[in-house]
Amino acid sequence: MKVLVLNCGSSSVKYKLIDMATSNEELGSGLVEKIGMKGSVLKHTRRDGQKVQLKGEILEHQIAIEYILGVLTSEKHGCLSSLDEIEAVGHRVVHGGEAFNTSVLITDEVISKIEECIKIAPLHNPPNLAGIKAIQELLPSVPQISVFDTAFHQTMPEYAYIYGIPYSLYLKYGIRRYGFHGTSHRYVSKRACEFLEMDYNSTKIITVHIGNGGSLAAIKNGKSVDTSMGFTPIEGLMMGTRSGDVDLGVVTFLMEKEMIGSASVSTLFNKHSGLLGVSGVSSDMRDLSKAIQAGNERAKLALEIYQYKIKKYIGAYASALEGVDIIVFTGGVGENHANTRQNVLKGLEFMGIELDYELNASCQASEIVISKPSSKVKVVIIPTDEEFMIASDSMEIIKGQENISA
Repeated sequence: MKVLVLNCGSSSVKYKLIDMATSNEELGSGLVEKIGMKGSVLKHTRRDGQKVQLKGEILEHQIAIEYILGVLTSEKHGCLSSLDEIEAVGHRVVHGGEAFNTSVLITDEVISKIEECIKIAPLHNPPNLAGIKAIQELLPSVPQISVFDTAFHQTMPEYAYIYGIPYSLYLKYGIRRYGFHGTSHRYVSKRACEFLEMDYNSTKIITVHIGNGGSLAAIKNGKSVDTSMGFTPIEGLMMGTRSGDVDLGVVTFLMEKEMIGSASVSTLFNKHSGLLGVSGVSSDMRDLSKAIQAGNERAKLALEIYQYKIKKYIGAYASALEGVDIIVFTGGVGENHANTRQNVLKGLEFMGIELDYELNASCQASEIVISKPSSKVKVVIIPTDEEFMIASDSMEIIKGQENISA
């Protein structure tokens, strides 16, 4: 089964075509950037690894997806003889609210529910819907599947997701912790157990997904019981440009002193804070590392805050789980930044964590155990693969529908 995976952002579309019948082979992938802007471009990676760029006037998501389908079927760069070879399209949808606790076949009712979630995900769900509606127009007979970032965390107990504000506001507006990165947390936690040959349904796992954005999840017996992101992705860890946890009084204080409204304060805490805001240098870990080597004290402080927050959440989630068996690092920083992994875990030996410092420092981003054999807690790096998870869910749902029809 060939599955096209789409991840539609406000001005971009990431895509990957995966053949699930041949060892999950990636047939083609790429990114359309600057949709609706000058300089729109499709960057495509062919099956043989060669990269090509196609420039054009890409005004909306449907045109972007037309470009994607065109390059996938092109004689020179493509991997399909016909669009009829695409048997399913899987979409990353950021917010499913409380309506969805699993991936689903897209129907008119599902679209309506996703539209209802726009009020709590105004930046993310509209472009996700644009991708779904574009496929309805361009490939009307191909089934579509929605895979929600929030679905995996719907198993959290009420005491973990309800905020200490009037309960009536939860009932009225749905204000609660939802959590994000769920597809990644689900994939790496399951894959870690497969890799370590441990039973997923009887294991306590902390997954650390850290890149420009970042979140942790506490997973007990295959279910998410807590996660660091909340009503929006800003809560939790300090990130590349997001502040993470901050006293609400700071928000209202700044609104009053700087005389700014909700839109400006949202931009401040989402786009100009975090590693970028503290360091004044960059949100990119590579740039920060260079600045630290050059003696930049604010860059050093930014990294110390970043790492401390992760360590604090690991301790909190070990407590919430009443112990931990596996800690998984994933994401751009989690997979590639040995210094962060070392500093996050240093001092946690009392929890039964024994990091192999030499192995941690020398390993490349691949599936690998970086704790010592004697460590009670296994520490592993598992590169995330959200696209595979979306394709896998899509295949299972389509096969399930075929079995029902039969």
